Amino acid sequence: MDISTDFMRRIAHAAAAETLPRFRSQGVVANKEAGSFDPVTEADREAERAIRTLISAEYPEHGILGEEHGSQNITSRHVWVIDPIDGTRAFISGLPVWGTLVGLTADGDAVAGMMSQPFTGELFYANASGSHYEGPGGPRRLSTRKTTDLAQATLFTTTPALFKGEARKRYDQFETKVQLARYGTDCYAFAMVAAGCVDIVADPGLKPYDIVALIPIIEKAGGVVTTFEGGPAEKGGDILAAATPELHAAAMAALRG
Repeated sequence: MDISTDFMRRIAHAAAAETLPRFRSQGVVANKEAGSFDPVTEADREAERAIRTLISAEYPEHGILGEEHGSQNITSRHVWVIDPIDGTRAFISGLPVWGTLVGLTADGDAVAGMMSQPFTGELFYANASGSHYEGPGGPRRLSTRKTTDLAQATLFTTTPALFKGEARKRYDQFETKVQLARYGTDCYAFAMVAAGCVDIVADPGLKPYDIVALIPIIEKAGGVVTTFEGGPAEKGGDILAAATPELHAAAMAALRG
């Protein structure tokens, strides 16, 4: 099935109505995980609630999997996967590199998705018509860079600290092979792969709601998204996105050591 651009805009607007007024407002931050810091805010919870209300009204037979409010009807053929604020740490730090992620799976495959960054006024989305951008500079189709050589690539990861033990050693070696490595930005780095600004993102330990929305945006722009082992990314895990199949293969080999 196809998802209209208008519906994606409606989702983005509904989420922004809850997130933007709370951004840089010094609101209450709760911690979801004992023994570490996994922040959640009122903006996370209320944005997801608004998104779920829209989806349930438009597609009552579809399932929903959300980071903050759990799952419903996930045995349905179509399941929406929601991260109301991907990059909550950036959100509570006042940095505009967080985004609202909403993706749709059909029989487990990611077929449509959107990433909205309302502070910068940007919407990245993919549906049956391809991968698209709306925002500053005007609307356009998204296309990845044609980089095939690690030595010419720009690499992002949220932080190398997420790689543990031997995986950290392999990552550090991998980083020496690229032209430029930068950290942070969560979903925004993945969007920049689709936009042709970044070549590789390697992020371990992602959940489905961290990546499902971004898969079709990158793939329909010409990129590749899998686990580090080359498997489907829809269920999360250690995720590798690259601008071209050739670069993806080289990055996957480097991460394996």
